[in-house]
Order: sequence, then C-alpha cells, then structure tokens
Amino acid sequence: MSNDVAVDSGVRPVGAAAAQAAVAGSTHPLDEVMLAMDVVDTLRRRERLVKTELDDLNREEDLKERLRKIYAAQGIDVPDLVIEQGVAALKEGRFTYAPPPRSLATRLARIYVNRGDWGKWVGGILGIMILAAVIHYVSFVAPDADLPRDLVRVHTEAIALAESDPARETLESYLGAGQSAMRNDDTQGARRALHELEMARTTLGQEYSLRIVNRPGEQTGIWRVPDINTGARNYYILVEAVDPTGRVLRVPIRNEETRETEAVATWGVRVDEPTFNAVARDKQDDGIIDRDRFGYKARGELVPRYDMPTTGGAITRW
Repeated sequence: MSNDVAVDSGVRPVGAAAAQAAVAGSTHPLDEVMLAMDVVDTLRRRERLVKTELDDLNREEDLKERLRKIYAAQGIDVPDLVIEQGVAALKEGRFTYAPPPRSLATRLARIYVNRGDWGKWVGGILGIMILAAVIHYVSFVAPDADLPRDLVRVHTEAIALAESDPARETLESYLGAGQSAMRNDDTQGARRALHELEMARTTLGQEYSLRIVNRPGEQTGIWRVPDINTGARNYYILVEAVDPTGRVLRVPIRNEETRETEAVATWGVRVDEPTFNAVARDKQDDGIIDRDRFGYKARGELVPRYDMPTTGGAITRW
C-alpha cells in the first residue's frame, strides 16, 4: 500500500497513509490525526535533510527534538507518539518508490499508458493501409469483376453499329479473344480485348474523309528505316480525319510498329515509294496538294476505302 501511495506526487495522501499507520488500533481524536498527517508531510519535505540522521540512534533523537521545536515555534503541541510514528515511517522507506519488476504485464501496462503517443501513428498507418486497399479494390478488383459483362456489353453495342460482315467478324474475334483470356485467368489479355472492342465501337460510329496534311510548317510525309532491314525504307503519308461538318476527329488507329491502338488526330498511312514521290511532287509544284483526299470511311465500317495505293498499315508517332 505504501508504495502505491508514494508514486503520487501529492503531499496529503502520503500523510494520510502514515497517519493511519500511527493511529492503527487506537482511538485518537480527529485533531491528533490531522496533526500526525502534518508531521509526516514535514518529514517528507525534509527527507534529504534527515536521511543521514536516521542511521544513528542519537541523531534520530536529535531529529525528533528538532521536529518538536519546529511545531513548538508554531504553537502546536505534537505528542511524542505521533512524531515517533512519523520518523519510523520515513525510516522504513515508506516514501521510497520501488518500481515493479520487468514483466510482460508491466510492459503491456506501459504500452497502454503511452497509447496517446503511439496510437496516432498506428491509426495513421492503419488509415493508409485501408485507403490503399480501397484504391486497389476500386482500381483493379471491381473492374476485373465486371470484365466478362463489359466484354459482352461493348460487343453488343458495337455489333449494333456494324454495317458489313468484315466488321462483324472483327468484333467477334475481339470478343472471343477476351472470353478466352478470362477462362485462362489472363486479366491483361481480357483488358486488351475490351480496349479493342471499345476502339472499334468508336470507329464504327464515325464518318470522315481522309485528308492529306497540307499546312504551312507541317510535314506531309515521312519515311522510316525498319529495324529488321536497314537497307529498306517504309514510306508514310500523313493524314487526318475530317467529318462532314469539316471538324477534325480523333480516330482509333493501330500502330503497326507498337501493335497498340490509340486515338489520334493525325497519323501516317503506309504507301509505296511511287505514291510517296507523287504526293511530294504535287506539293513541291506550288506548295499546295491539289489531290489531297486519301480515302473515305463510312459509318458502320471499320476500314476506310482508300483512293491511293496503301498497305493499310499506319504509325501514330514519329
């Protein structure tokens, strides 16, 4: 009990404990109990001063006498029994705090007491983990769960726009590739198939003329040296899609070099060298390409009808 009380920083509770020890088994009046509490408080405040005096009996008697004089100077009559009990309490180390032995229980107790310090860090870490889990679910898990339905939905929407058998066959191949990927747990493959279906749906809903780019400061054609045959050249005429209202569209184009489909406003259509040179001469004549229409794509079709010889291959970056 004395150890538990000693860790409290207050003075009065300690005095109360010593007073109770002093008057245990007796029936002292209330004034005497209060006086005993004050004696113990005085001893506690002067603990450093009296520590060495408790080691010697004569010095202990001097200490008691000094205490009597302190209270006598204040006009307070303190019984010897009260003073002796207070000195005994101090001598027995009742005011000395003995920390509990190290154990799992004490460690858990310290962790609990310090929860205000580490709790906010743990809460912050848990919050970040929960946020990351939510982002992962929203970005990957939920969309992947909808992939089978999305494949069928986009395919159905695209089929409704298709106006030719070749277009429908292309859409069926995309759907089949996506469903096969899903059966093989190939999520990336299913996403690629869905992307192709979405691009095809966009293309089917568009109608435009292919016009050769012919603006000051912009290229009309480029050539590339293929990596697998450095002795050859691939020629491309740069075109753009213009709808019936004259607006330039962004069109899904498959890049034959990267094998990726992306929506672009300008791209290069592969031609042979004579066609490339013919367009170049047309432009060099007076700076204007008189024959600037390269082809036309009708609504419901995936591939344009070309007015100039081309392989149909394209590039989107140069």
